[in-house]
Amino acid sequence: MNTETGAWRPAPLRVRRRRWKLKPDPTQVICRLHIPGGQPARIRALIERVLALSDAEATEVLAHVLIKFADRHRHFKRILEDHFAQVAHLVPPEAAANETRRLLIGAYFTMEYAVASAALFNPSMVLHPDQSGLEPGALRFVMSLRAVGEGHISSLVFRSGVITAGGHVLFDPVSDYVETPKRRLDPEYDKALFARKLAEMGAANDITEHLLGPLPPRFPYSALAARIEALFRQPLFDAARQAEAVRAVNWLAHSNYEVDFNPLFPISERVIFPVSEAERGGIEDARFVQFYDDDGQSIYYATYTAYDGARILPQLLETRDFVHFKVSTLNGRAAQNKGMALFPRRIGGRYAMLSRLDGENNYVMYSDNLHFWDYACLIQTPREPWELVQLGNCGSPLETHAGWLVITHGVGPMREYAIGAVLLDLDDPSRMIARLRRPLLVADEAEREGYVPNVVYSCGGLLHNGDLYLPYAMSDISSGLVSVPVDELLAAMEPV
Repeated sequence: MNTETGAWRPAPLRVRRRRWKLKPDPTQVICRLHIPGGQPARIRALIERVLALSDAEATEVLAHVLIKFADRHRHFKRILEDHFAQVAHLVPPEAAANETRRLLIGAYFTMEYAVASAALFNPSMVLHPDQSGLEPGALRFVMSLRAVGEGHISSLVFRSGVITAGGHVLFDPVSDYVETPKRRLDPEYDKALFARKLAEMGAANDITEHLLGPLPPRFPYSALAARIEALFRQPLFDAARQAEAVRAVNWLAHSNYEVDFNPLFPISERVIFPVSEAERGGIEDARFVQFYDDDGQSIYYATYTAYDGARILPQLLETRDFVHFKVSTLNGRAAQNKGMALFPRRIGGRYAMLSRLDGENNYVMYSDNLHFWDYACLIQTPREPWELVQLGNCGSPLETHAGWLVITHGVGPMREYAIGAVLLDLDDPSRMIARLRRPLLVADEAEREGYVPNVVYSCGGLLHNGDLYLPYAMSDISSGLVSVPVDELLAAMEPV
């Protein structure tokens, strides 16, 4: 039954729902560090109980663990060794020298986590960095998705595939394994950028200047840690102020980090799981864009929302190959709220970004520095019945001959989401040229049931052979894909 009437009836376009559906999958499991209780006394007690096992018991228990779990994870023993290393300072040296005891202790501090057991949604789609070996007119893509598991913790996962010259969408097979990346233990920081971010946080003072002052223009974290350790050994400031300054410096350092995946394994095995304090509650709604610099070189950026369980923080991912990722905080008066989406190139020599800084209207922001955003211009307010609650973007703008095509979302009565579109001027994206009066996409009867009912949502699509390919979430539980001819979409817009 068609329940779409009046203003909710989609615009008369050839919107083609593709047959592919990406659904939650409880078999995709990673190994997470698991510290029962989190207190040193309880950690020591558990280690003592494990060490009290006889050699025969320890061998038997480890054999059980290996038989049951080793084929579910690549390099399972290495994972157990890594997790043992987290508590090794509490283990007697003679026990640490025994491989069986190390692996067994590591197993007691390890848990499996199904990253996408609850939901796989809010997708974003960009050109794959490797376009070799394709037939003429075909395109290889990377799709990122928000995966949700136990405790509603969100992480970032990936799929890949090909759009053929004929417009068929073929996803690559998904691996039986998933794994988290290795975090770089001693990342480098730009001192001027680090100091400016501290100032934006309101944390810069004489103590942070003392810590950063002697460091070189680019410094490793180990050099900063040595300065902090020296300050604690020989305090120079009030103890409370000193502790607060060090807390802010460490928070910023740990919120700006780098990770690496094994490039030999498929992209579907890669899971970016929360690691910093700012994102311990989840990595949400990454909007990827292939950004072209003035010299023609490209890099992938993604804005996402870090959630610590109480507060949100806009963050930036960058990568050239989807193997090495760098994570940075975004700062400035305009870097607020969710839904920031970077334009794919500079405009008038400046970076440009879509945002919804007030949680209600659509803005465009400009900056000379990718990490700092202070200026925003209002470009769209809710007007149609299906968007009167609030507006937002559905990913980075797409450049067409007519202007910047921005896919939007609107929220109407009963918190029903619909997807729309607007067109912005190429040279001045603060000027809207045209807009769809009716939705491009609303949830049909098969899509409206889920974790959050009546929602369609996207974090970004791409253009190929005259069509818009838009992956979209269905009621915050699974994802689908639609395509629509771009010329039809542009023609259906009304000038403003």
